[in-house]
Amino acid sequence: MDIPDWLLWPALAAALLEAFAVIRGIRRLRKADPAVRTNARLDLLDNVASLFIVTGLLLGMTAGESWLWLSFTGFTLLTLVYAAKSLRLLRARHTAA
Repeated sequence: MDIPDWLLWPALAAALLEAFAVIRGIRRLRKADPAVRTNARLDLLDNVASLFIVTGLLLGMTAGESWLWLSFTGFTLLTLVYAAKSLRLLRARHTAA
């Protein structure tokens, strides 16, 4: 499948933005407040999973071999992170009620 060259630039920009989000998440892990650090862990995993997805798609477009396994790993990790965030939200609502 022939991917147009102009499509690589937005994918590269998305990967760069996700890399910056990972760096921001690492900085949030260094905060003194334990509540901020707990939320930062899940947000960092969310950003890493998104980076896996975008990087796998970008490598799949540019490299000759298939890198979809990296994207599938990202989707799996993203599903687990969203499940953990949902459980935390449900638990917080249950204890507040």
